[in-house]
Amino acid sequence: MPAGHTEHPLNPLPPVVWLLIAPIVIGEAMFALGSSGLAGDLALGWRLDALQRFSFDPGIARAMIEQGVFPWRHVARIVTYPFVHGALTHALMAGVFILALGKMVGEVFSNAAVAVVFFGAAIFGAAVYTAMPFTQVAIFGGYPGAYGLIGAFTWILWVRLGQRNANRARAFSLIAMLMGIQLLFGLFFGARPDWIADLAGFVAGFLLSFLVAPGGWRATLALLRRR
Repeated sequence: MPAGHTEHPLNPLPPVVWLLIAPIVIGEAMFALGSSGLAGDLALGWRLDALQRFSFDPGIARAMIEQGVFPWRHVARIVTYPFVHGALTHALMAGVFILALGKMVGEVFSNAAVAVVFFGAAIFGAAVYTAMPFTQVAIFGGYPGAYGLIGAFTWILWVRLGQRNANRARAFSLIAMLMGIQLLFGLFFGARPDWIADLAGFVAGFLLSFLVAPGGWRATLALLRRR
């Protein structure tokens, strides 16, 4: 190894990915402290309290729209729900997706673009979920935002396959596999309607990539015209 050369022990992550994962890590650390009893009896319910305060409830959203009243504490739920999870395993799985996909997308997109994709997917996922009349339970967790990053990664693959004159449909193999896994889990353990928000998040991430990718819409349009 050349003198003065330093090797990172871990692959460096874009700063925005650390910012997205930090609230999840801090929250889980607090919940672990609370469940241990070291912070007092009131802390035992910190996770439940966080879910009640920050999860996205479609019923509340519909009521706000019908009444034309939008209290900020409820409006904020549309961007806070990705950071609260029902259990440690739920948070770990979402965190792995955010770290892995955030790194891959962040190698191509700017930090701001990654943030736009994540939050845009979370917002669009919650909006589509609310638009479905049969959805009643609240949603929480980072999956819709993570699926937005999957959508952006799919867009990157889609562009690269097009540049090689390869079959662009191959870019969608990851989302097809993930949706298939969710379907199997739903058949065996009972389906929750939150897959709607996940799929909508993927669509939002893919479409937003046309706008926030390097060069923006102009570069994307030029690429499509060349194809």
